[in-house]
Amino acid sequence: MRLHDELVAELAARPRRWLVTGSAGFIGSHLLEVLLRAGQSVTSLDNFATGHRANLDEVRRRVGDDAWARHRFIEGDIADPRACAAACEGVQLVLHQAALGSVPRSIRDPLTTHQANATGFLNMLVAARDAGSTRFVYAASSSTYGDSPTLPKVEDNIGRPLSPYAVTKYLNELYADVFGRCYGTATIGLRYFNVFGSRQDPMGAYAAVIPRWVAAMLAGQPCVINGDGETSRDFCYVANAVQANLRAALVDRPEALNQVYNVAVGDRTTLKQLHAAIARALQQVAPTVQVAPPTFADFRAGDVRHSMADIDKARRLLGYEPTHDVQAGLAEAVEWYVANAVR
Repeated sequence: MRLHDELVAELAARPRRWLVTGSAGFIGSHLLEVLLRAGQSVTSLDNFATGHRANLDEVRRRVGDDAWARHRFIEGDIADPRACAAACEGVQLVLHQAALGSVPRSIRDPLTTHQANATGFLNMLVAARDAGSTRFVYAASSSTYGDSPTLPKVEDNIGRPLSPYAVTKYLNELYADVFGRCYGTATIGLRYFNVFGSRQDPMGAYAAVIPRWVAAMLAGQPCVINGDGETSRDFCYVANAVQANLRAALVDRPEALNQVYNVAVGDRTTLKQLHAAIARALQQVAPTVQVAPPTFADFRAGDVRHSMADIDKARRLLGYEPTHDVQAGLAEAVEWYVANAVR
């Protein structure tokens, strides 16, 4: 994973004690790997509701046993305040990634989504406050923009939420702001825009579109496009999300704290364009694969039509600069999916 040289140097120069929640998941496992490679000591927490032990096993293989010895894993649920308190013990910097994603899941089961994303988030904030952690960086979501038609999306201009999932992620931002005002907790929220990459689960009813389509193409099955294919998203490779988390954790500018930031590339790709781009990337790695034409289904409830981020605020205050556009990210991600047989 390519990171900016000065960011790697800053990590190496200042070892700290970190907590990564959701460490067996997609983004969390990448954060864990980068931190251990950089010589940091990391506690991590996961309940394996959506994460996989195989992701932790892969991180261990990639970083080696010496680095892994600096890792303390806790199997627990952020809905349990005791697990959160144990995870935050002695931790300086919290990277909170644990959540139940998926708009359709939240529409089908809003109570479970609320328990993980709202109650669990509040438990983590309280635990970090009580442990004296100096920074709380959390995964926010572009779903917070709701029905706002404005493009590109600017942090201060949001609409009405379109799903229970979006409500919980907006509630996270409100709680973080209040904890800053009431308790002096230094928080930063990162509104992810359609993050993709290796270790993103292609299986299950709520799998993200890119790994799901790669799996379908490898199986010789047609990909299903919801709607007319002109829906667009700002797809963001996982290396960009990792960079944003680290910059948010390390930034020392007071004006950068207790803010939310878009984490994206600042461009948009339609679903039709995405299908073609994945097919091209896949055929570079597996040229014998025959990609079937896509099929089309109804629009999904709760989905926004278009999404694209303005990333100027993150550039100015965090020093964030994407290292991967969609094509570069797909080249790396598809190679991993093929090598791992899309488990």
